[in-house]
Amino acid sequence: MIWGMLSGEGRDDMLGTFSALREQHGPVVAHGRGPLRSAFLFGPDANRFVLLDQRGIFSAREPWMQIMGGTFPNGLLLRDGAIHKQHRRIMREAFKRPMLREYASQMNPMIERGLGAFEASAGSGRELLAFAALKELTLGIGASIFMGAQLGDKTKEVNTAFEDLVAASMPGGLRLPVPGLEYQRGLEGRKFMLKYLGNMLADKRAKASPNAFSQLLHAETDEGERFDDTEVLDHMIFLMMAAHDTTTSSLTSMLYELARHPEWQERVRAECQALDKPYAEYDDAPQLEQLTWVMKETLRRYPPLPVIPRKALEDFEWEGFLIPAGTMIVVSPIVTHHTPEWWADPYTFDPLRYSPERAEDARHTHSWIPFGGGVHMCLGLRFAESQIRAVMHQLLLRYRFSVDEGYEMPVQQAPISKPKDGLPIRVERV
Repeated sequence: MIWGMLSGEGRDDMLGTFSALREQHGPVVAHGRGPLRSAFLFGPDANRFVLLDQRGIFSAREPWMQIMGGTFPNGLLLRDGAIHKQHRRIMREAFKRPMLREYASQMNPMIERGLGAFEASAGSGRELLAFAALKELTLGIGASIFMGAQLGDKTKEVNTAFEDLVAASMPGGLRLPVPGLEYQRGLEGRKFMLKYLGNMLADKRAKASPNAFSQLLHAETDEGERFDDTEVLDHMIFLMMAAHDTTTSSLTSMLYELARHPEWQERVRAECQALDKPYAEYDDAPQLEQLTWVMKETLRRYPPLPVIPRKALEDFEWEGFLIPAGTMIVVSPIVTHHTPEWWADPYTFDPLRYSPERAEDARHTHSWIPFGGGVHMCLGLRFAESQIRAVMHQLLLRYRFSVDEGYEMPVQQAPISKPKDGLPIRVERV
């Protein structure tokens, strides 16, 4: 049942579908038998129980291998237990605070150079498809920060490769290497990226440099743990996908909400202007408090991943239900983020809910989980937050954004949230 809901029309309104299940059946919804047995566990308590996994009874690898094992094998998300902890320890070297500061310094000039589509649209009267413009921008940033490369004439091929990889990772359809099928295009996209990154290995090994590719090749823990070349390539392909696809998703949704709510657009613009500098650096986050509220509210309304799967490795009890080993377990950020018990008027865009006076996100440790939680919490979340602030800071200093009166962005909520119409916006210079 679950994988069927995540394919086809189920991609568009997972929130409506899963919220209806919760309202009709309660916090535990089970379906199927044997190897097809699945269960949704709804609510912050369930999120905490499953994601923290203090008893070690859930596998992240097994369900994710079913979804993306052919396209993103051995990425950090697709590892469990001791091997996952080992790889996370090594990868953490590339995401420590000094490196995050360095990444922010590198990306700011790239953001400025990458706003060509916005500048061309500004004042022209023509609508800009924001999703495509932001995707090109974040792909260029990701290539430079993570790979230490300028894509140049390879931009279109790399973008297509990642689009095909993500599409092929969606449940549903035939998982067969047949030419023309979505899955085969994903396999070809992976093959292209392995070759593209593989051609850089020797140079990256020869000399350490401030990009994630080089950092992963040279990273070593105090215990002497290091990655081999194959492991680095697997992690790089997954990192590049996560770094630009999920960030593009969040930036697009954020731009949409600011265009719909000009009062908030002006508030955060004033805050950016008060910073009195053209670039937002990593350590400027405290001075961009309201921009952070807008980002958090956007991630609540449009979490990049609407559901998080696990597989039960042993029997367990939850809410009075005995759930047997082998059951596919799913928790849902998007449903939790729209539950009235935890969020006031949850379908309303309201960044003030994160103000110190209200602090709705502090009501429960796992009521706001756009980056997951526990040992599998997104390793790059601080980088993603820094990049979103840096991009929005420059956009707001230069441009105003608007959409047609009454316009509502049609959203495809899975595999990664994005607008089905590309988000047409109008751009004017400030």
